[in-house]
Amino acid sequence: GLAAGLDKNGAHIDALLALGFGFVEVGTVTPRPQPGNPKPRMFRLPQQEAVINRLGFNNEGVDALVRNVGRARRTGGLLGINIGKNKDTPNESAEDDYLHCLRKVYALADYVTVNISSPNTAGLRELQEEQALRQLIGTLRDAQEELGAQHGKRVPMLVKIAPDLSDEDIDAVARVLRDLSVDGVIATNTTVSRISVQEHPLAHETGGLSGTPLLNQSTMVLRKLRTRLPDSIPVIGVGGILSGADAVAKMSAGASLVQCYTGLVYRGPEL
Repeated sequence: GLAAGLDKNGAHIDALLALGFGFVEVGTVTPRPQPGNPKPRMFRLPQQEAVINRLGFNNEGVDALVRNVGRARRTGGLLGINIGKNKDTPNESAEDDYLHCLRKVYALADYVTVNISSPNTAGLRELQEEQALRQLIGTLRDAQEELGAQHGKRVPMLVKIAPDLSDEDIDAVARVLRDLSVDGVIATNTTVSRISVQEHPLAHETGGLSGTPLLNQSTMVLRKLRTRLPDSIPVIGVGGILSGADAVAKMSAGASLVQCYTGLVYRGPEL
């Protein structure tokens, strides 16, 4: 699978599926349009095969995404839509933003990803705390079942988590996702850690680090999560996949599927 941006006519989706990806995930989308963080906000670290980004959910809003996705032909693959909250929405109102997006994209998506783990929206990762997570995902699960009855199809909902969680955090997240019977987990988002690139002149740039330096940490979180979740909840492995061997490492750690992002930047379609 590929985590991707989206153009106005949906052609990116079709082009990426034509490369042979089994699924493509677009987003993160928010209820209202927002410009994201000031530029420059993406930095390449080529020697480390890494990227630092602080995009900040720049997007044209969920209504524009729905129009764009509607124009894609979408032959031969599945489409995930990744939802988030607007930057200026306080966490206590976050579920309203997620609900709004879930309802808007439900009919178009083959699965929906709930992004609570980007480091580039202030306070967002606090939604991974056990009680906040239980409240948010519980509300979304209820809405998911209602929408399933309404639309006559049940669209899976996955939760995307951070690689910077402690063992206690992973225990708590697994407890909630198990109790609420979510359809899957995506492990992981980008990291705020700079340990593996600390000598690099760009290491001071804020944002999420992805690519090769993320591989071990994200795979470790994936492995820990897999041991704490029932087999009925699959995990998608993402973070630092730049080769077939990296993908195998994710599968060995318990991933049912894998996604690429930075790997495509450095390796291109050959990946």
